[in-house]
Amino acid sequence: MARFFIDRPIFAWVIAIVIMLAGALSIQQLPVSQYPSIAPPAIVINARYPGASAKAVEDSVTQIIEQKMTGLDGLLYMKSTSDSYGNAAVTLTFSADTDPDIAQVQVQNKMQTALPLLPQPVQQQGVTVAKSAANFLMVVGFVSEDGTQSGTDLSDFLVSSVQDPLSRVEGVGEVQVFGSQYAMRVWLDPAKLTNFRLTPGDVRQALQAQNAEVSAGQLGGTPAVPGQGFTATITAQSRLQTAEQFEDILLRSSAQGGEVRLRDVARVEIGAENYGTVARFNGQPAAGVGIRLASGANALDTATAVRARLDDMQRYFPAGVQYVVPYDTTPFVKISIQSVVMTLIEAVVLVFLVMYLFLQNLRATLIPTMAIPVVLLGTFGLMAAFGFSINTLTMFGMVLAIGLLVDDAIVVVENVERVMTEEGLPPKEATKRSMDQITSALIGIGLVLSAVFVPMAFFGGSTGVIYRQFSITIVSAMALSVLVAIVFTPALCATMLKPVQQGHGHGEGGLLGGFFTWFNRSFDRSTRRYESAVGGILKRSVRFLAIYLAIVAVLGLLFMRMPTSFLPEEDQGVMFNQVVLPAGATQERTLEVLKKVEDHFLENEKDTVRAIFTVAGFSFGGSGQHMGIGFVNLKHWDERKAPGMDVKSVAGRAMGAFSQIREAMVFAFVPPAVIELGTSGGFTVQMQDRSGLGHDALLAARNQFLGMAAQDPRLVGVRPNGQEDMPELKLDVDHARAGALGLSIADINDTLATAWGGSYVNDFLDRGRIKKVYLQGDAAARMTPEDLDQWFVRNKAGDMVPFSAFASSHWTYGSPRLERFNGQPSMELLGQAAPGLSSGEAMQAVEEIMAKLPPGIGYDWSGTSYEERRSGSQAPALYALSLLVVFLCLAALYESWSVPFAVMLVVPLGVLGALMAATGRGLSNDVYFQVGLLATIGLSSKNAILIVEFAKAQMEEQGKDLVSATLAAVRMRLRPILMTSLAFGFGVLPLAIATGAGAGSQNAIGTGVLGGTISATLLGIFFVPLFYVVIKRIFPDKSGAAATAPAAQEGR
Repeated sequence: MARFFIDRPIFAWVIAIVIMLAGALSIQQLPVSQYPSIAPPAIVINARYPGASAKAVEDSVTQIIEQKMTGLDGLLYMKSTSDSYGNAAVTLTFSADTDPDIAQVQVQNKMQTALPLLPQPVQQQGVTVAKSAANFLMVVGFVSEDGTQSGTDLSDFLVSSVQDPLSRVEGVGEVQVFGSQYAMRVWLDPAKLTNFRLTPGDVRQALQAQNAEVSAGQLGGTPAVPGQGFTATITAQSRLQTAEQFEDILLRSSAQGGEVRLRDVARVEIGAENYGTVARFNGQPAAGVGIRLASGANALDTATAVRARLDDMQRYFPAGVQYVVPYDTTPFVKISIQSVVMTLIEAVVLVFLVMYLFLQNLRATLIPTMAIPVVLLGTFGLMAAFGFSINTLTMFGMVLAIGLLVDDAIVVVENVERVMTEEGLPPKEATKRSMDQITSALIGIGLVLSAVFVPMAFFGGSTGVIYRQFSITIVSAMALSVLVAIVFTPALCATMLKPVQQGHGHGEGGLLGGFFTWFNRSFDRSTRRYESAVGGILKRSVRFLAIYLAIVAVLGLLFMRMPTSFLPEEDQGVMFNQVVLPAGATQERTLEVLKKVEDHFLENEKDTVRAIFTVAGFSFGGSGQHMGIGFVNLKHWDERKAPGMDVKSVAGRAMGAFSQIREAMVFAFVPPAVIELGTSGGFTVQMQDRSGLGHDALLAARNQFLGMAAQDPRLVGVRPNGQEDMPELKLDVDHARAGALGLSIADINDTLATAWGGSYVNDFLDRGRIKKVYLQGDAAARMTPEDLDQWFVRNKAGDMVPFSAFASSHWTYGSPRLERFNGQPSMELLGQAAPGLSSGEAMQAVEEIMAKLPPGIGYDWSGTSYEERRSGSQAPALYALSLLVVFLCLAALYESWSVPFAVMLVVPLGVLGALMAATGRGLSNDVYFQVGLLATIGLSSKNAILIVEFAKAQMEEQGKDLVSATLAAVRMRLRPILMTSLAFGFGVLPLAIATGAGAGSQNAIGTGVLGGTISATLLGIFFVPLFYVVIKRIFPDKSGAAATAPAAQEGR
């Protein structure tokens, strides 16, 4: 094949250009994101039951929905929460290969069967089914610069004018508004109602009757009387529009002309639909909207499109309203991708310099350099074909691939040069001769490297997604690189290289001639020393095998001691704060605490913090008056170069300052590397009540678990992720007394639900947009348990009966947020492994504790722990599989069962360097490190293949004895081995020393690979010949094999 293209260089160019074109066109189509969609797809069902307690929501809404969610394809597990604000959320998590759209349609269809069974108010509010990403792509805030607009005004403007256009932007998934639009609020005064002998039910009926659209038909409608001259539409009553019109609603009128209107018994105003959340930006009232990415969308494009749409709409904003973006994850994506691209360019330049030093000839150096764009662009083409995106992981794959792909071209060019210098052939002949020698080695190297990376692609779960990015990228690059080395590089060598006289090199004469002559002389001297050193090692083989065993033992120790983690921490330029007050605290108190948080960031951290956006009433652990959250946006990375200005330090100082806040627990935390997966490195376990033991038994079991976990040295930071039980006022209605007083239970319930719970009646028109009408008791009439006595119910005789006549109340405890997992009551517990232990050992400890709990209490893993349980058992098997496949490829290549061991034994030498480098920098054994290890394994076996292949050829073709053949091979291959290793080392050097945005993952991958390259090369070049000779001595070739080999070689 190589000969075919050596004779047809234009054909080779055409192939290269086609590959490059395909890649260049696909780059424009590839989406850009920080990480691929790692988290398994989740579908969320949201429902609201206004004014209901958590238990009421769970029993009448959540359970009904859960029971219908059967027969869904690829469902892994189902979690649901019901809280005391009337919210029910059921989250269904599907396996990673499920199409989120199909899942959503299936869930929607199942939901339709549950809808008719839900209470009327829930159906009125509407039940939504949405694909959800766990994290916000960005949070957009709206502030009034001149202070004329209040938070409610801003959020009404946001919901009515901004929310819909934003949710239609390409790539936007869910839009969550912090705040709500205007609603007509009717606040009832119980004293006045009683005075007029009216109940909340009467008011509601009047509202429904007098604020309604009536379809009254037409004058002259068909069929018409003959001769009818005209038609006209009749309008009767339509929806009311202003508070004054509502005040005029007639509640009762008498024949004597007396009338009671709504203004006589209630206060009517345009207020907010929901007072649950209060947003502030840098301490000013604001309205905010959190934007989540649709699954499979391009983060950068979406963020740009959102900003463009907002700029476009800015002209129509009310006077003085500005939009701000206090939280945005995309600058980090952009900068980290840019920095990897810079690294790519640096790597190419460094590789070029290394090659120039060794090849000493610009033409020869350009040939491998020309292979780089062909292979890289081709890889982009293949990525597009596999449906991948440009993300940090695939870009790292590219950087690793540069070192590996230049190698193939270097091997070709270096060998052609050597044949030309030693045998004095013209370029074309030398290329043909050279390709005969190394084609099989090239294919072998390609197969072995692919064999190392291919098994990664079969990992399951989230880790599998990460590995797949690397494996497909690197394997595509390797395959193309071998193709280019056999098709394109030889054609270039044959046409571009100048002929050289026998015994001379290219580097003589020219600008750097003197330097190159000195370099070659000293290199030859070192090669001779090296050759004699290898000879010495071969004489004392037993001693050096003992040293090798010692190295392997040290390696095992280091590996055991290394802490494990999932992904390295990154400075993403954003952080979160979570505020939790004691159960039962009010919004007012939460806002006080949030003000302290704002002051800390805006005063003490003004050098690092750009903006802070706080929301009271919302947090990741549920919503409620006693919860709050703060999104902190730090200044650009360039402004935070000084030590102590990174996210970690800012969060650390914040935690110190917040520990002074007595009245609340305030946490500052840095988001994990992949926000979608939640905080990683820990475990998430769901403790379930499997036998219907009840809430109290589950709570007792949870406390018992927490107590035992606190004693266990393997676990730290074990905590429940829910809300503690809170005092609740339980109302006992005496049905017998109510009946005796002539009251219907329905009227009592209706009065309670309307006056205290607040009920949605119907809609009104506000500036052309439909908004809701709510009826509720005035604030002063529902603050303390005694206020119940202010409310009356009308009996059959028309008398007003106070609540105190038939109801009593007492205090109990109840949970404000009930959780369920897979359809059973559960409690979520989070925690981490003790330092130095892996999360796997922590999960083992959890299982042991769970076994001691009372019968009927079970458990299940969820989140990252579920993924780890699925994939954790795969890791050792995968490494074993990789090694086995490598072994089989080598056995096929060398037509021998024993020789591959000479190559395989090198692997620990590279791993040792990677481990030492990572341990020295205090890095942990995470996904990146493992990928780096595999790259190191590939590189170290690559060097070994080159030596063994040549030693074998020397024995077979020249008929040399074992030791002299090995020494000759070592001498001939030292230069290309050092070149490829240096090229690879310098290729990843920029990763290892990176700083700034995205440096965490770059260092994680670069350090291991760099350390591995150095040790694999330094130790490998001495140990490979030793292994080869020892193995050949133990398993000598059959004499027949040696005789047939030369004939086969000449026939080729």
